[in-house]
Amino acid sequence: MKKIKTTPLAPQEFEVEQISENEANIIAFPFETGYAISLAHPLRRFLLSSSVGFAPVAIKIEGAKHEFDSVRGMLEDISDFILNLKEIRFKLLNNATEAEINYSFTGPCAIVGSDLSNSEVEVVTTEAPLATLNEDSTLNFSIKIAQGIGYVASEDTSKGLEDGYIALDAYFTPVRSATYKIENVLVEDNPNFEKVVLNIKTDGQISPIDAFRNSLEIMYAQLAVFNSEISMKAPATIERAAENPDLKKLTTHIDSLGLSARSFNCLDRSNIKLIGEIVLMSTNDLKNVKNLGKKSYDEIVEKVQEFGFAVGADLADDVVTALKKKIEIA
Repeated sequence: MKKIKTTPLAPQEFEVEQISENEANIIAFPFETGYAISLAHPLRRFLLSSSVGFAPVAIKIEGAKHEFDSVRGMLEDISDFILNLKEIRFKLLNNATEAEINYSFTGPCAIVGSDLSNSEVEVVTTEAPLATLNEDSTLNFSIKIAQGIGYVASEDTSKGLEDGYIALDAYFTPVRSATYKIENVLVEDNPNFEKVVLNIKTDGQISPIDAFRNSLEIMYAQLAVFNSEISMKAPATIERAAENPDLKKLTTHIDSLGLSARSFNCLDRSNIKLIGEIVLMSTNDLKNVKNLGKKSYDEIVEKVQEFGFAVGADLADDVVTALKKKIEIA
């Protein structure tokens, strides 16, 4: 008699195949029949729709009143200039989420992406062309760059703009493509198990691996609403969680981490009191804590790991529920 299963096989194999700096394959197996596509498809959707990136949302060009205007001495008209600008991919530095960057160029010269990098912004498409200036011509312009997800039409980016700015359609998504294929894989004598090969290409603002991690965090966050609802209807899980030794450590004050004054103050000013609050945060949430620099971020991650946990760790549902109750009254 064929063995009857009571639970589906959980995949154990995970591989990352780095094809280039901006392309990678994420491979996982073995999945039960039909499970692979059930996971791969929503992950692809999250990668394409919810990955955070940067894009220019408005531009002001000295001497130009609208997008069909032209600037003396510049080969391209304003509409071509804007099309070129949209192909240039920016990454704001110093944890900034928005910035206004001013530029000035004097001809003759050919302006490319790398010419727009400075202490505030990094351009990852260094060879992308922007404009060509004739001799004795000057081009002065300002770009507003913002962080976001997905696509935002110019009708929305125009809200609240100062006079002289031209609103732009903003395409924030740093993931250029996300595709998957499902392959059969042999488990013992059964050839019907499945392997997922998820190919991710980015524009350089973010690595494929980080994009994949972010999509997982978003997927978990969307599913968490069901856990919360179930936990509310099952208060006994909170009592069981109280006996969990991890919960005691997670509800310890952040004083116990031994952080530097700068790192501690950043967390304290954001009203983060317990170690468990840091563990429940995603890496993006922690990076976006006000005034928290990279050095402080790295220190906090290291100290939390020394304490036996990781930022964004997947905790048991009952522990999460009990921990959130503790945080509410901390």
